[in-house]
Amino acid sequence: MTATRWSRTSRRAAALVVPAAVLMALAGPAQESLAYGRAQYPAQSAGNRGTDVLALQRLLVSKGQSAPADGVFGASTTAAVKRFQASHKLAADGIVGAATWAALAPTLKEGASGPAVSALQGELNAKAGAGLGVDGKFGDGTKAAVRRFQTAAGLTADGVVGPATWKNLLWHYERVTFSGNNLCDQNPDGNKTANWGTAAAVAQLEAAGRAFASAGRGRIPVGDLGLELGGNIPGHASHEQGLDADLWPVRDDGAQCTAARITWKSAAYDRAATRRLVQEIRRAAPGHVKTVFFNDPQLISEGLTTSWAGHDNHLHVRYCEPAHPSAAYRC
Repeated sequence: MTATRWSRTSRRAAALVVPAAVLMALAGPAQESLAYGRAQYPAQSAGNRGTDVLALQRLLVSKGQSAPADGVFGASTTAAVKRFQASHKLAADGIVGAATWAALAPTLKEGASGPAVSALQGELNAKAGAGLGVDGKFGDGTKAAVRRFQTAAGLTADGVVGPATWKNLLWHYERVTFSGNNLCDQNPDGNKTANWGTAAAVAQLEAAGRAFASAGRGRIPVGDLGLELGGNIPGHASHEQGLDADLWPVRDDGAQCTAARITWKSAAYDRAATRRLVQEIRRAAPGHVKTVFFNDPQLISEGLTTSWAGHDNHLHVRYCEPAHPSAAYRC
C-alpha cells in the first residue's frame, strides 16, 4: 500500500461525516474512502480463525489467562474468554464482542512490552503491511507503523494505541495470501483489487484451500471477496462486509485455474471434487458459514449449497459472525 493511497483515504475519512443511510447509497471509491467511519469490533467466537483470533489469544495472555497462540478459536480459547468475561462482570458467553474487546485491549505506547504488543504488531503486519518483527517490544518501528495507520484511519497520529486505534485496526480487512494456500487469483476484469475480507473470512478460506490440496484436484480459483475498506464492487449487490467470497467450481482435469471457466452443467465439471471443496469450506469454519450459493441440484439436495440465480458458474461462500449488525451475516 502506497503512502499516497493512505493519505488520500485519511483525508477523505477525516473530512466527511455522512449518515449511515447515505453511506449505503454511495458507490465505489466514495464509499470506500468513508469506510473507517463505520469501523466496529469484529465479533469472534468458537470456530473462527485468523489474525484477529491470534490477537485475542495474545491479549488474553496479557491479562493473565492461559490461551494458545495458534489463531484458532477452539475449546481452550473459549474457556479463557469465559474466564476473562466473568472476572470483568461481562456476560460469560465466550463471544468476543465490543465490550470484551474493549476490556482486553490496553492503551499501548512506546516503551511497552509483552504479549499485547505482539498482538498489535501482528495486526499491523496483516492489515497494514508493516513488516514488523513480532517481538513484543514497542519501539520506534512499531510507533512509526502505528502513526501511519492512524493517519490512514483519520485518527490523531500520536503513536499511542488507544480504543479508537484498536477498533479500526481489528476491523480493517486483510488480503488473501494465494501462495502456499492452494488458491489462485481470478478476479473478474476491473475488480483486481477485490481480494480483501475480514481476518476470519480470509483465514478460513485459506485453511479450506490447504485442506482441499489433499484431494489432488488442483488449486481453487478465487474471484471477488471485497475491497480493502469495504464498499461497492462492480457486478455485485453484496461483497461489502468482507464476508463474501466467490470461488470457481472444480474441473475434472483439475485445471480450473488455467482452463476455461465452467458451470455445474458442463461436461468437464467434477461434482465429487466440488463437493469436497464445499465440505472443506464448512470444516474450516464450523458454525461460521452462513450459506454457500451454487446451483448444482445434487449438492443442494445434500444440504451443502443453496440455489440462487446467477450461481451456475461459481460458488458464493458467505461467512458470518455472531452479533453482526446485518442479519444477512449473523450466525
